[in-house]
Amino acid sequence: MAMTTQPTKSLVTFPNPKPERDYTLHIRVPEFTCLCPVTGQPDFATIIIDYVPAAHCVELKSLKLYFWSFRDEGAFHEAVTNRILDDLVATLTPRFVRVKAQFNVRGGIHTSVVAEHRAPDWAPAAQVELP
Repeated sequence: MAMTTQPTKSLVTFPNPKPERDYTLHIRVPEFTCLCPVTGQPDFATIIIDYVPAAHCVELKSLKLYFWSFRDEGAFHEAVTNRILDDLVATLTPRFVRVKAQFNVRGGIHTSVVAEHRAPDWAPAAQVELP
């Protein structure tokens, strides 16, 4: 599969290797950038994605290129976090996904935005407490 090395909004998937099991993928992207829609200055963030896949998983290079595509776009923190969530849900149809965007301090203010999606027919297994 040939993949571009240019920014793109296209996310590539592959079949979940264990669709009968709930498991969590934890992805941390410490170099996310977009532009402030008011000042045009760069905003820097760490994006954290936790998801429980259903039929598909996201291919990580396509995710990298997807995040790169925001570099020259103006976006409020709330909007870009929810857009990332919406794009992941539309592409993966996961059982669960949480996107947390932790933006660097700007003007003395630190912003974190958390957005979640849960499939209507999915509930997490009870947490196991070990001694």
